Amino acid sequence: MADEVVVKTDLLIVGAGPAGASLACFLAAHGRKGILIAAAPGTAETPRAHITNMAGLECLRDIGLEQDCLEVATPSHNMAHTRWCRSMAGEEFARVYSWGHDPKHKGDYEAASPCDHVDLPQTLLEPILTKRAIHEGWTLWFNTKLIGLTRPSPDLVISEVLDELTQKTYKIHSRYLFGCDGARSQVVRELKIPLIKKPGQGLALNVLVKADMSHFIANRIGNLHWVFRPEDMNTPPWGWATIVRMVRPWNEWMFIFLPAPGADLTADAMDATNEEYLERVKEFIGDDSVKVELLHSSKWWINEIVAEYYSDGNIFCLGDAVHRHPPFNGLGSNTCIQDAFNLAWKIDYVMSGKAGPQLLESFSKERQPVGVDIITRANQGLRDHSQWQQTMGILETDEAKRLEILAEFDDQGEKGHKRRRAFQEAIENTTTEFHGLGIEMNQRYESDAVYLTDQGPPPVLPKGACKVKTHQITTYPGRRLPHVWLNKRLPTKPISTIDLAGHGRFCLLTGPGGQQWKDAARSVSVSTGVEVVAYSIGWKQDFEDVYFDWAKKREVDENGCVLVRPDRFVAWRSRSMNADPEKKLEEVMRTILAL
Repeated sequence: MADEVVVKTDLLIVGAGPAGASLACFLAAHGRKGILIAAAPGTAETPRAHITNMAGLECLRDIGLEQDCLEVATPSHNMAHTRWCRSMAGEEFARVYSWGHDPKHKGDYEAASPCDHVDLPQTLLEPILTKRAIHEGWTLWFNTKLIGLTRPSPDLVISEVLDELTQKTYKIHSRYLFGCDGARSQVVRELKIPLIKKPGQGLALNVLVKADMSHFIANRIGNLHWVFRPEDMNTPPWGWATIVRMVRPWNEWMFIFLPAPGADLTADAMDATNEEYLERVKEFIGDDSVKVELLHSSKWWINEIVAEYYSDGNIFCLGDAVHRHPPFNGLGSNTCIQDAFNLAWKIDYVMSGKAGPQLLESFSKERQPVGVDIITRANQGLRDHSQWQQTMGILETDEAKRLEILAEFDDQGEKGHKRRRAFQEAIENTTTEFHGLGIEMNQRYESDAVYLTDQGPPPVLPKGACKVKTHQITTYPGRRLPHVWLNKRLPTKPISTIDLAGHGRFCLLTGPGGQQWKDAARSVSVSTGVEVVAYSIGWKQDFEDVYFDWAKKREVDENGCVLVRPDRFVAWRSRSMNADPEKKLEEVMRTILAL
């Protein structure tokens, strides 16, 4: 049609949540601009995702957004505990340290990253990301819905979109399309990407409220609180128990209501009036002096779904579009951000001719296995809570039996000892959710963008170590670059190895005796047109290993090297000096970048 509106851009992102908006920011850091569309009328209206872990924050740190996040986030010390209690104001059954505050684990967290966990609700994260994207030249259109897409050629995607304000449709021609459009992704449906689905765990209900609980929270500090009445047999079907989540300390809260385990409820069965929601909220607060204002309520499915693959030609899907799971372990938005961080540098390198198109095939190969791990762990995190529920008797449907179980907790003899011991073990079984440093930091990539030809077998966790809790520090290719604090001979402000790497460049780290690697990096930068910065760490080098941590973690000799990708994952390493370092480094770079 003559009056058909056509818009052209290299890059089109569908969805402006954590995945889409962060992808725009990461691409902008490479100087790339495009169009970002979202069906929603604006950024997130409800908090949804909230835990921002070290792995996610490191990505934002790379482009200078960490401080913006810290300025509005709730600091880590407010996340010190997770509690089990009869009411927010009432008696407490148990508590565990969480998010790295356990003295037994604190050192592991400090050794893992220069960043800390923070509580950053999606309502505050998304404006930071979209503001940066817009300021860097991206065009953002809300109220704009993808209707369909076609690909007339391998380098062209035509997306038909609807402006829901004017009800007019138009077409966007793009070189690349990114499906970041959430759990009901139209892009995934258009591509007919198969989804690996496991049986879901039913429905949950979010009720967002204003309620000032600051007057009794001083001795109850924590951002997650399991609240339930073990003797109560007459709970509403939608409100058997709740997880009370701090949104803003200490006057905004999300009550995540859960039906009884095994209850097969329809969406209608989760419905109630606002007055009924408020009544249940007040019961679980347990202090009549607290005034409660209901702000929002919504239902959501507890899914265990991951896409079989994340990309198809010049179309890439990431975030909740390809991995859907409950919020346990706080992995949601963090995984979205890391998906985007993995992809952005690859898109830029291919567009600028620094890499061959085959590099883009590594995105799905690297991130899809991570998605499988994430959705599995998040759902297991929920299942882990069934043990204490069973031990407490709250899964018992017979009232007399439930009361008998509860009475055993007060028994001073062997029966009570066994019951209390079982409860303790059941609570401790949940700590994989709150101390999941391994699942957060141990991503491992295997693809052609990681050079493994001259490497031995990958390291394994020590016998008996929990893969969810234990952070495996290694420079093995395909693993995250270890964090180590460095300094100068005359001390200045410390700098992390994490900050030496990244920033859109390859980085080579060597030590005394490694000058030839630094020379090779300069030569290969010229011959390939790909910047490789090089630093020497150690005695009287560019940076001093003042704590000797790098010497312990680098897993190569002083004259060896560790080559790090722009996303701060190790691309390759050499245990010692090579006979021809320039030739070897160029071979590695050209292989990784498909040149």
